[in-house]
Amino acid sequence: MALFRRRKPPTPANRDRPADRADLDHLANFARTRRGVEAYLEPRTTMTETTVIMIADDGEWTRRRIDGPDGARRFAHALGIPIYDVRLMGYPQRMRDYNERRKRRPERY
Repeated sequence: MALFRRRKPPTPANRDRPADRADLDHLANFARTRRGVEAYLEPRTTMTETTVIMIADDGEWTRRRIDGPDGARRFAHALGIPIYDVRLMGYPQRMRDYNERRKRRPERY
């Protein structure tokens, strides 16, 4: 019976790993190989650190960890792409349209 088992010690709420070079390389490659890429800064949550979501002109997107808001801004400016705060701007409609297209025709993606 499980009545008298000891509870496991609580784990920290933030078990996520920080950004690494592979994350930055992936974001840079995405920005170089797509047209009209914009970066959107997503705030830190209890489960994840600060992330950047990059959205291309056709709505294709990718999300990776980044080293804080200042690091995200420096990274976007180094790539020459605009950066927006999701809390202020929201996600663009083209991203939602892209997700809907993927749901309807997954074999194309």
